[in-house]
Amino acid sequence: MKMKKVMIFGALVALLAVIGCNEKKETAEIIDLPRAETPDSVAKAMEGFFQAAADDSMDIHSVMIVKDGSVIYSHWQSEGVDSVPHVLHSVSKTFTATAVGLAIADGKMALTDKVIDYFPDKLPAEVSENLKSMTVRDLLTMSCGHDVEPSFRGAPDQDWVTAFLAHPVIHEPGTFYLYNSLGTYMLSAIVQQVTGEKVVDYLTPRLFEPLHIDKPRWEESPQGINCGGWGLYLKTEDLAKMGQLLLQKGEWNGQQLIPAEWVAEMSKKQVESINPGTRIEQAAERGMTKETSDWMQGYGYQMWRCRPGCFRADGARGQYIIVVPDKNAVIAITSNVEDLQGELNLVWSRILPVL
Repeated sequence: MKMKKVMIFGALVALLAVIGCNEKKETAEIIDLPRAETPDSVAKAMEGFFQAAADDSMDIHSVMIVKDGSVIYSHWQSEGVDSVPHVLHSVSKTFTATAVGLAIADGKMALTDKVIDYFPDKLPAEVSENLKSMTVRDLLTMSCGHDVEPSFRGAPDQDWVTAFLAHPVIHEPGTFYLYNSLGTYMLSAIVQQVTGEKVVDYLTPRLFEPLHIDKPRWEESPQGINCGGWGLYLKTEDLAKMGQLLLQKGEWNGQQLIPAEWVAEMSKKQVESINPGTRIEQAAERGMTKETSDWMQGYGYQMWRCRPGCFRADGARGQYIIVVPDKNAVIAITSNVEDLQGELNLVWSRILPVL
């Protein structure tokens, strides 16, 4: 009798374990984006995409396509692994801008806030009128007034905020576009100051957890501030989720994670733009035109407009979250390529027509 009780108890334990495994499996399916069958046209187009990329020596690591809320295609190759976070480079900027929008919505800061007001103890001996007038919006739009992008590469323990504020502000803020990654770091520093949390921690309950994105790694400055403009690592599906959230104007499963108005401001053209490392007046001599360059379609709040009328988060070596509202679609890409325009050209010619 005692043996029978032991056997029954063991059977119950085993049954509960099976039920637990099934519940975990169902949870895993819920937290991933829904899957749908890959249309033949998409499968064929992606074969052409990867072949053309290989022919041009483009090292594509992953592509995920979301259409009408479901993943219709995904593929990893080369250094891409579905379960391994990928370096995002400047795609990080879009997440920093999201944190800024949330902090504004929380009443902790404003677009018109003056940058110097946050760092009175780190100002240069002489504060120029242009530096005095620099605002949070100027940082968001890469129009803070620098003529040359400031560098933080000095002594190992150099204070990056001090280095930024000491850099000459030649132009009136808001009037001159210059790609400026340290400016995004300043946004990260401001968010940390007004919230008391690093950007990655501030975003965790407000963005990452609702999207079921494992708390990501985000590199920091020597002062313990997330780099803001770079240094974030996420998986390809995490990028696709962020793109889907932006496509849905900040709404996720009935919850408004990001104010819809902020998504609209992030994704629309705020200022004229040009490739990072290039000045607008150099476009003609370098053969860049609005008809051929996806970096001349306008810059929003740490996001780019695209020639086909969509918008994107964009990182060095070909990291993309491309949101295509008129197709109700999102394309997430990780890679290690030099010809970023060539990579986007392949997206427009091979993928967009079949969505």
